[in-house]
Amino acid sequence: MYQRIVKVLWVIFGIGLLCLVLWPFAIKNNWGNLVGKMPDPKVLENPKNDLASELYSADGVLLGKYFRYNRTKVPYDSLSTNLIDALISSEDIRYFDHSGIDMIGTFAAPYYLLKGNKRGSSTITQQLAKILFRTRRDEGLQGLLNSGYGFLPTVINKFKEWVLAYELEKAYTKEEIIEMYMNTFEFGSNAFGIDVASKTFFDTTPSQLTVSQSAMLVAMLRNPTKYSPVYHPEKAKEARNVVLNQMAKYKEIDKVEADSLKSADLGLQYNVENHVKGLAPYFRAEIRKVLLDFCRQQNLDLFSDGLKIYTTIDSRMQKYAEEAVNQHMKHQNKLFKDHWKRPSHIKANDYNWGPWIDREGKQIEGFLKYEMKKTQAYRNMRRKYDGDSVKMWNELTKKREMTVFSWTADGNETDTLFSSWDSLNYYKQMLHMGMMSMEPGTGKIKAWVGGVDFKYFKYDQVKQGYRQPGSTFKPLLYSAAMDINLQRYNPCTKVLDVPVTFEPSETGSGESWTPKNAGPYSGEEMTLRQAMARSVNTAAAKLVKELTPQRLVSYARDKFGFKYMRDKHFNFMLSKSERADGVSGYNKKPINAVPALCLGTEDVSIYELTAAYGTFFNKGVWTEPLFITRIEDKHGRVIAEFTPQKIEALSEEKAYLMTYMLRGSNEESGGTTLGLHRYNFKKDKETGQVYQVGGKTGTTSNFSDAWFVGATSDFMTGVWSGGENRSIHFRSITYGQGARQAMPAAAIFMDKVYADSALCSDLNYTRADFAKPSRPLSVRLDCIDELIVAPDSALVENDSLVQEVDSQKQEYFIPSDVDDEDEDIL
Repeated sequence: MYQRIVKVLWVIFGIGLLCLVLWPFAIKNNWGNLVGKMPDPKVLENPKNDLASELYSADGVLLGKYFRYNRTKVPYDSLSTNLIDALISSEDIRYFDHSGIDMIGTFAAPYYLLKGNKRGSSTITQQLAKILFRTRRDEGLQGLLNSGYGFLPTVINKFKEWVLAYELEKAYTKEEIIEMYMNTFEFGSNAFGIDVASKTFFDTTPSQLTVSQSAMLVAMLRNPTKYSPVYHPEKAKEARNVVLNQMAKYKEIDKVEADSLKSADLGLQYNVENHVKGLAPYFRAEIRKVLLDFCRQQNLDLFSDGLKIYTTIDSRMQKYAEEAVNQHMKHQNKLFKDHWKRPSHIKANDYNWGPWIDREGKQIEGFLKYEMKKTQAYRNMRRKYDGDSVKMWNELTKKREMTVFSWTADGNETDTLFSSWDSLNYYKQMLHMGMMSMEPGTGKIKAWVGGVDFKYFKYDQVKQGYRQPGSTFKPLLYSAAMDINLQRYNPCTKVLDVPVTFEPSETGSGESWTPKNAGPYSGEEMTLRQAMARSVNTAAAKLVKELTPQRLVSYARDKFGFKYMRDKHFNFMLSKSERADGVSGYNKKPINAVPALCLGTEDVSIYELTAAYGTFFNKGVWTEPLFITRIEDKHGRVIAEFTPQKIEALSEEKAYLMTYMLRGSNEESGGTTLGLHRYNFKKDKETGQVYQVGGKTGTTSNFSDAWFVGATSDFMTGVWSGGENRSIHFRSITYGQGARQAMPAAAIFMDKVYADSALCSDLNYTRADFAKPSRPLSVRLDCIDELIVAPDSALVENDSLVQEVDSQKQEYFIPSDVDDEDEDIL
């Protein structure tokens, strides 16, 4: 009997010993689906963390990130010694002495538990295994046990973490494990990893963390929600002080320093990183579309693969552009508000009254109600009340607390009591602006301001916004005329300021049309340079009548990049059948060949128009705007480089002649951009030196859209300004013209750029004169004697159109007396 008992005990002992030996193998290989799926050995050697992709400016400034989990990898060498000391002292004092499992701490845990001191025994490596491979998932037999066997699943979890910790220790050095741990942990507030956490809570970097800051972040490792310094500051301070005590206990800091730091506050500088803050938010939003398409083609994930995207934006120029738009639009919106001040006889609740007027200058009845039906708030109420209009409008007119954008408040935000109706009325009475600056030679976009505030106005006016350009379209007409027949059309060619009528057969509308000037017809003569400088509509009408609208469309479409850019921009709108039929994106928004095109009636974007002007300032070569130079993967390997598309549009001479023509707006009497002389980038107030600037303003019918595109020899800038709807605008040309509503923002920006000597030195911006062609000009520009044109048959197209134009008698007249702020209207 005794021998049988001993035998049974030995069997039990043997089975127990065998189980003890086989237990780690059972865990590692998930025998019987005991613990659920374990990581593949290859994954253990190269665990994947979602890394945010980062967008950098040309001067190395981080513009923003694209992420699901906001995480940026930081190498071990960039971690503050204070952080390492706090981590080791608080979490794993024997970290550098064990192989992933601290047996002393493990066996001591029950002792401290019996004493009522709940302390963890997990090593840093085990903690990394837990968050890296989610060891606490309810899988396999463990998942079934979790519902009623509290202790056994905990044991299984611990063994899983032991096995994984041991494997991690084999694959990585101690420093690499700490690096992975600090880069992986989620600190809350959308901060994944130590880099983002340092910036979010203390506005610093991991290498610059102080002892107190390090202690706070390490304390959060235990429970980022419970010990959040933002939401639970008292508990957070207690947890930080525990870490400071541990650091003093293990001699990382002395007790005096620890006591001093424990009495100090947390020193938070809390700022959650998100997509609406920081420089160039509109640019980041627009470039995101391009990057998503690139990643789809390359089988990459923009939000987790940790790409590094290097852009052409200069952070300093971007800052100046945003400041210029903010400065000018704050002033412009005050003017607009005063201009549309509600008369005393109009009741405050009369929502028909506002800056929305028709072509006759009358208030548009029911405007706000019509616009309200386009809003998400209206659609929500319609669903909620099943189309019951009474209940819907009662809800839409109910006031509630809300934060709104404000030009007069600090930070451009203010709290108010508004209804949805009040909010719509408030925002509709604002003017907006877009600005883009680029180098014509390289195509590099240096600044992109898509609106006045990305948080409140997401619509990008640079690339998404399409509005009538008014007279800023005229230089394309003048350049086409000179390119077709330089002998007939050049800066010194003279024309009469007399009415030009298009017959019904020419307009295609069944009615004749006679364009008007901003002022009366003078009947006098002027050169083409003077006509363009003063934006005389009759001169443009005469040119398009002789060249035909079809020829102007051809130039805009093919030589100035409009077809190329619209193909890229609108291709996504094509159906499968349209793609099969060879329809291009340009067909979705073509430029119509109508006589009124000479006055800029067809919608364009700032992006397109600024690039078109680049042809004149780049020796006749149209260059596609470039905003990305290269993309690197997370290891720093270059996976893509980008160069702009180019089109040989004009000869070098004709491009220079157009530059000379564009200079006329601020050099000729009555030019629409003479106001530029008030700015230092045009005329240095200290030295009196005058620099060459080319530019053109534009103002559309009823002053709905104000434009300016201008350039120095270094860079050019395009600006649009107007209301959200075309019916929202000033009532007179005094304030609504491009020279006042749009041009000053560009001028303020250029002043800021040229005032920054370090920036100009870095980018080699010199404000030199526009470069002349390498060969002598074939036409004179002094316009004193009879025009002398050198033979240039190669530059004259021999077709029926030119022969017809050549056969017509050339007309002459002299300049009229036009105010320097006068502008063109349709």
